[in-house]
Amino acid sequence: MTALPIAVDAMGGDRAPKEIVRGARQAMEAGIPVVLVGRRADLPIVDGIELIDASEVIEMHDDPAQGVRRKKDSSLVRAAEAVRDGRAAAMVSAGNTGATMASALLRMGRIKGVSRPAIATPIPVPGGTPTVLLDAGANAECQPEWLVQFAQMGTVFARHRFAIDEPKIGLLSIGEESSKGNTLVKETHERLMSAPGVRFVGNVEGRDIMTSAVDVVVTDGFTGNVVLKTLEGGLQAIASALLGAFASAPEYKEPADALLPALLPLYETLDPDTYGGAMLLGVDGVCIISHGSSGARAIVNAIRVGREMVDADLVGKLRAAVTRD
Repeated sequence: MTALPIAVDAMGGDRAPKEIVRGARQAMEAGIPVVLVGRRADLPIVDGIELIDASEVIEMHDDPAQGVRRKKDSSLVRAAEAVRDGRAAAMVSAGNTGATMASALLRMGRIKGVSRPAIATPIPVPGGTPTVLLDAGANAECQPEWLVQFAQMGTVFARHRFAIDEPKIGLLSIGEESSKGNTLVKETHERLMSAPGVRFVGNVEGRDIMTSAVDVVVTDGFTGNVVLKTLEGGLQAIASALLGAFASAPEYKEPADALLPALLPLYETLDPDTYGGAMLLGVDGVCIISHGSSGARAIVNAIRVGREMVDADLVGKLRAAVTRD
């Protein structure tokens, strides 16, 4: 049987459509079927790639919910509908994150039993397996039972995305002690102690996220998004400072040239493009949300992740995890 293609929003992202189409073509050349979704007139040559023509675009500045409701022929909505209708196996977008989430939720629907979908973002760990952070921005305010479901879904995602047999689940707080944190954290901690399908290791702090101490970190979407953006900004600042130091004096050039080969693997580990994007867990379909600045390499990796999660039947396994008694 021929595998269904991955639907790629050709109009989403800061570097769309050129870099998105280039990434889609590279994925096709690697053997992964792709269908592009976008305005035909705005796209570069896409010979050999199936196209779903969509006349509208939900821009980065558009209100997510209103954009999805008003622009029914947008590339994001059509991509989600392609998954819903069995025309595509998964969707990928580097566009408006809120609109991507809304499109997936309104068109694909929610897995039965899931209270709220959550964005699961891989956080790089130098020398180790990435830590999954969720929720990374889908739900600004949460209830304890939602965070328990995030832990259950994060367990399944880490197991199949990063081949971790028994992922260690941590609850983000301001201290390791169970008595630390706000009301949400304290109530969630108590529930996670007995949550089925979860290897809960207790509270963790922000400093633990980029270590091997934990595999999945659970938090509300407001806190998770602040953590994510802080880490991104911090890593970018360090990388810029290093490059600036290397170029600050002629006598540093030779040592810098000697160091660069050793630093390149670290850069690869820390580069968001390596991971392709985050996954929206809890919707009834595979939805990969890529960074707004994604280039072709990030899109290829996002398409690859989407294909892998479809092949692993991740949605089916999430359905079983969150409905367990």
